[in-house]
Amino acid sequence: MRESTSQKPPTRDRLPIGGWEFLALLARLLPRPRRGDRRLPVLWLVRPPGTPDVLALVRRFLGQGPRRRVPHAVIDAAAQPPGTEVPALLRDLHRQLSLEAFGTARLRFRHYPLADWLMQQSLSVGLDADEGRSALVRRLRDRRGPRGAAEPLPAGGDTVSIASHVLLWLVRRAVPGAVFRLAVSGRVPVIGRHYRWFMRQQYLAPRQSVTFLGFAERLTAGWRDGEQPDQVNKLLLHAFLEDLRQAYRRRPWRPADWRRTAYPVLLLDNVAPGNLGHVLVCLLTDVRNETGRNDPLLVVAAGDEPPAELTEPHPLDEADEAYDEWSAALPEMRRLRRAAAWLVVLRPDPVETGPPPRGGLRPFSAPEPPWWSRRFLPAALAVVLVATGGAWAGTRWGTGCHPSLSGGRVAVELVDGECVGYSDSAAQLFNDDPGQDRLRAVQERIFAQNRAAEEVWRRSDRRRPYLTLVYFGTLTGNRTRADEESYVSEREELEGMATAQYALLKESAGADGAALLRVVVANGGRQMRHADRAVAMLADLARDDPTVLGVVGMVESRASTARALAELNRVGLPVLAPTLSADRMDANSRLYLQVSAPNTDQVRMVEAYARQVLKVDEAHVYWTTGEGSSFEKDLYVNTLVDGLKERFGARLTRLEEWRTGKRLTAECGYDGLLFFAGRWSEFDGFLRALRECGDNPPRHLVGDDSVNRYIANPGLRAAAPGNIPVTYVSKASLGTCAALRAAQQRRDEARASFLTWIQADDLLDPPRCRPDRPHPVGERVSLAYDAAMMMVRAVESLAARLHHADAGQRWEPTAVNPVGVHAEVLRQNAGTGYPGVSGLIRYPPDSGEPVDKRLALLRVERVPDVAAEPVEVWHCGAADRPTPTPAPCAATGSPPR
Repeated sequence: MRESTSQKPPTRDRLPIGGWEFLALLARLLPRPRRGDRRLPVLWLVRPPGTPDVLALVRRFLGQGPRRRVPHAVIDAAAQPPGTEVPALLRDLHRQLSLEAFGTARLRFRHYPLADWLMQQSLSVGLDADEGRSALVRRLRDRRGPRGAAEPLPAGGDTVSIASHVLLWLVRRAVPGAVFRLAVSGRVPVIGRHYRWFMRQQYLAPRQSVTFLGFAERLTAGWRDGEQPDQVNKLLLHAFLEDLRQAYRRRPWRPADWRRTAYPVLLLDNVAPGNLGHVLVCLLTDVRNETGRNDPLLVVAAGDEPPAELTEPHPLDEADEAYDEWSAALPEMRRLRRAAAWLVVLRPDPVETGPPPRGGLRPFSAPEPPWWSRRFLPAALAVVLVATGGAWAGTRWGTGCHPSLSGGRVAVELVDGECVGYSDSAAQLFNDDPGQDRLRAVQERIFAQNRAAEEVWRRSDRRRPYLTLVYFGTLTGNRTRADEESYVSEREELEGMATAQYALLKESAGADGAALLRVVVANGGRQMRHADRAVAMLADLARDDPTVLGVVGMVESRASTARALAELNRVGLPVLAPTLSADRMDANSRLYLQVSAPNTDQVRMVEAYARQVLKVDEAHVYWTTGEGSSFEKDLYVNTLVDGLKERFGARLTRLEEWRTGKRLTAECGYDGLLFFAGRWSEFDGFLRALRECGDNPPRHLVGDDSVNRYIANPGLRAAAPGNIPVTYVSKASLGTCAALRAAQQRRDEARASFLTWIQADDLLDPPRCRPDRPHPVGERVSLAYDAAMMMVRAVESLAARLHHADAGQRWEPTAVNPVGVHAEVLRQNAGTGYPGVSGLIRYPPDSGEPVDKRLALLRVERVPDVAAEPVEVWHCGAADRPTPTPAPCAATGSPPR
């Protein structure tokens, strides 16, 4: 309690014995607790003739605070004009408490003024029922705010003038009218809460009126004559107390609510049993008992006699003890609905006490509000939040990397300057670097086909199986020139996913068993360094979306990729990797399958080629791991080098790491096998180093399968030396344009269909393998296509076994789960295998590495000659049909052109 400066007490400060104890009780009850609220009684002061006027001292105690005074109202029950009723008394109470005169924001009332206004309306004179309802509606609308005058539409004028008048009419008349109708209907949670409150409270049986307008009619003059006056008065008082409850509600998001630090007080003078003041006290007790609601109003009543409900008053000097006794008994009294449940009756002693100690009566001031609820703080806090949020958003998101505001599933964040996460919508395309237009274009194509697939699914009455696959790759982080396409391999894999989508969209509308595919594109950052963060986001997506059944991609065999596989295994998502080939990658996940042959098979093929075709006895091997990586963390290079050492043994006469700037003049004219066992990003520098050899280059330069990413990049090949033929490993030589055209001629349905799709006008840009535009397809297109279609066929098989195609049965995404789809892929491909575009794909029961998967060596005579297709010179593995033993390696003639 805040005290004013002490002053010498005047004689009017003299009080009866116990008067100071009573003021101390008020000082205890008036401040609001920091948490919760206390129940407030009706303090009835019995004031026999000759007793000092305690109520006058209470009024001075409350009304003379220096700054923040207690909101209070004074009503003299004996001074009311004859015929005054409870509504008039409440009207006076409302007027006094609504004043902005207490050093705080004024109390605002919504329910009580509406109820009081309705009681002052008359609809019965000269109006039938419908006219009365219409008049009431008009008055209610005008009470909310007068409507603008209707302006007639112009007789002539242009379209813009007429449209502007129509818009003005909508804003002034039609929209407010519609909003009002919604508000009074009580059916929309956001608007019309005070109308809805009247239909939910208990007085006057509001449910009998069905709507608020019907209930409002019953409160108007004339119509109200049929209601019980006691119920009408209780409704008014209940509405008044509800407004106080809402004004004193503490909401965390509204600091102003916490600035009300003292309860409002009603000082009711000259109360006598049976008079208007006593009726108001009885109504207050009944409303509190019947509604079971507390309210923040403290009532101090004074009269010559005690109330009939409680005739045994406590001495005034025992005010504290009386309050504590009442507080302990209240729950039981309230449960029994005793008429005296809320009364604390006190009787002053007629003997006066001396002046108060320490210099007189000190007015009570409302406590200061918490510092964080001051008026300046919301603005300051908003500025701080905006600044902090902007700084945080700047670190978490940025241009071209932000959550979607226009729909779609998008979850991204900036990690070390890279946009990591996933998206299924054009609202978020990965990689806005110059030169990566084709990478963004294929993402846009996929997202457009996502919308098309969802639309086809809806039109099929959701009967077709519908699944989501995540393409997870490295879509950012490479340093590029403005005219350089640096993500050719990732773009090709996305094109394979888009081709699978496209093929499924071309199925007949009546084919209820044919699946539809939605693709989510995810980025794990350069060298999959941020795969763990992306996987955490994908785990959340899989939990929320039961259509997510697997992941395709992963791009590079690194330690970060292995960790991502382990985490995806933990969350139960199978992975089909089109190009990963490090040995034993499946050890990181029970749900992992790869489409390409492992490094063990690649090494066996290269060694056989060197021995049987090149007829050389020794090999030199140079390895690289890429920028910022290490030999231990690069699992692809690590296992490839280990396999070469084991396979060649003593014939491997040189094994070195190559780095940018290291000269290779020692390899000039070398007639053994010169094998590049590194990453494609360093192959350009490797070729440049061999340029020093001039007209005496090494005779047999062979690159691993990573080199195909370099060969697929025309921008990098343009500046390469033209006198060094390059032979490199291919994982999908059967998916080249020449091989696909040959397959079409021999009626190979799977590869012929794939060729048809990639030649279409409305899929890839530019279309591939057309006779008039022989743009190469890229081997990773077929690998990613095979991976996606294996998952799709597994889902279709499960749907058929669940009798999904029965008439009228809708697809239920929860009918299958990712683990079950993985098991079905293994089951389908364990025997004869899956006839993929890239070759036959079979898996043993205990491994995620394919058995006898086809590999080939392709040769480029002149690297800068982008238009010339590579020529297959050697191959191993099964192309179409399984064999009892691994298919022998063999030389290949030039493919037909």
